[in-house]
Amino acid sequence: MKPTLSLALLCLTLSASAAVPSLLDRLQDDNARGADLWIYNDLKTAMAEAKRTGKPIFVTFRCVPCSACKAFDAEVAKGSNVVRDLAQKHFISLRQVEMKGVDLSLFQFDYDLNWAGMFINADGVVYARYGTQSADGPDAYNSIAGLENTMKRVLKLHADYPKNKLQLAGKRGAPKPYKTALEMPGLENKAAFRQTTHRNNCIHCHNIHDADNHKLHLEGKLTKEKLWRYPFPENIGLSIDVVDGQRISKVQPNSAADRAGLKVGQRIAGMDGQPITSIADIQWVLHNRSNGVESIPFTISGSSRAYRMRTAPGWKKTDISWRGSLWALHPRIRVYFPPASANEIRRLNLPAGQQALKVKWINTGSKEGRAAYSAGLRLNDYVVGIAGKPFDNSINHRTFNLHVKMNYKSGQKLPLDLIRGGRKMRLELPLQ
Repeated sequence: MKPTLSLALLCLTLSASAAVPSLLDRLQDDNARGADLWIYNDLKTAMAEAKRTGKPIFVTFRCVPCSACKAFDAEVAKGSNVVRDLAQKHFISLRQVEMKGVDLSLFQFDYDLNWAGMFINADGVVYARYGTQSADGPDAYNSIAGLENTMKRVLKLHADYPKNKLQLAGKRGAPKPYKTALEMPGLENKAAFRQTTHRNNCIHCHNIHDADNHKLHLEGKLTKEKLWRYPFPENIGLSIDVVDGQRISKVQPNSAADRAGLKVGQRIAGMDGQPITSIADIQWVLHNRSNGVESIPFTISGSSRAYRMRTAPGWKKTDISWRGSLWALHPRIRVYFPPASANEIRRLNLPAGQQALKVKWINTGSKEGRAAYSAGLRLNDYVVGIAGKPFDNSINHRTFNLHVKMNYKSGQKLPLDLIRGGRKMRLELPLQ
């Protein structure tokens, strides 16, 4: 009896392949061990099987070395019977765990995520995106129930394909001038990345944004506006039920959404001519609009009314302190400043409400860290303010990092107010 293609594909799954587990083992991808559902890091095979079966492709992008989203990833990879049943019966499922060979013209999503999902047809048409992250945390938006809703909506889109191909056209981004991450002009440390993939040289998703930012920096074109990527529905005055993915749970008074006439309980079925299956789909539409005055059309489930939303200048600005790509932006400090403990705050005798950051690590292996050490910064120093302005309860290592990068430039000095050994002092930290 000749082996079928499906049986051959089974040999490519995590538990049976001789080649695939080598990458799995090098990355220590424990969430994938024993999960026989997935084609592992092999888009070519997934595309071929999708063409053979006529099924859509469900691709998950997982940054294995990152701890954020690990629990959700485990549920998707092998914990949820709901995902397993849908994925096995109706999709060709691909687990992508490194970005080195990923076609960046096809797979465009918010690369600062630690887990992301995309749904595509075998011909490269994009059906949907799933996965959203914010300062509220990596799992604030993602859930198995929410993913299930998106998967079911994708199956409806796939059943209507290719009649709806024109509506789906906007879901695929414009072609990039390069194909993969290693071809990106702004990608640093290429020599290390070209080596066999291990945990310490894996190209993380956020490295794609890092490379974009670095290229703009070298060209002198990096502006704050370039950093407001994938804005949230809240930027236009909408809160979307995180499980439903379409239903409006709140409309901010006097917002663009409010002025457009949108109401709580309505479901956003379409946006800018594209079918909406998730919050990530909404973000994709918003990402591809400018930060100025925009007119964005909406369709609401069960309504024939034409809705149109008008944005105000600067509407994309949002809290980006959570983004992994923020750390590689210039100026780079290469110092880790976590918040001081409550006991430490008491010992410092700070006024009520004032906070401090503690110097826990100085990367003296980098020029920025060496510059900080040469300027006098030491481990266990307490930073209590900048330029005479004390820290309040909003400060943490992320908001501190964001403040520096948004308000200072390389070549300037950062005036840190310190307490060392009970003595207050000012340190002018050079920014490389």
